Amino acid sequence: MNQDAEQQDIALRERRGLPGIRGTDHIGFTVPDMEQAHEFFVNVIGCQHVYSLGPYPQDPELMQTRLNVHPEATLAEIRFYRCFNGANFEVFNYSSPDQRREQPRNSDIGGHHLAFYVEDLDVAVCHLKNHGIQVLGEPTSSSVASEGQRWVYFLAPWGMQFELVSFPQGKAYESQTPLRLWMP
Repeated sequence: MNQDAEQQDIALRERRGLPGIRGTDHIGFTVPDMEQAHEFFVNVIGCQHVYSLGPYPQDPELMQTRLNVHPEATLAEIRFYRCFNGANFEVFNYSSPDQRREQPRNSDIGGHHLAFYVEDLDVAVCHLKNHGIQVLGEPTSSSVASEGQRWVYFLAPWGMQFELVSFPQGKAYESQTPLRLWMP
């Protein structure tokens, strides 16, 4: 039995949680400037813009009850992007009377970052710098269970945190378990 088939077999035998779950479909986030985000995702990262929706008419019930935002919020546009392997991106452009403009830090509740796997971390960092993207420090080599991985954070033009990771020879944890985190 190959490794992928073995992992699927283990997953089926140990099925728990949300019935019928298959994986992550998309990651949604809000940006302050849709054209700036489009330029970043298409021309710097290399994603494909698939389609757009909106603008939407003001609907207080939808906003408050279904989307958990201020009832007077408006949703100007949603764009969907395909970024190679992994989850899609659903990018929103809202305005709201109570909208916060600062980006959460990783240490804040709700803090987050999105990570892209790249084949060659140094080439990818050079590409970001050539596009004027702020890279946070130098690439770091992981240790312990993540040994074999290198990573570095960078910021989108609007301040959202992203990460590049690369582990072309795998990670140390792989010698301890048949389970695997996602790999391209």
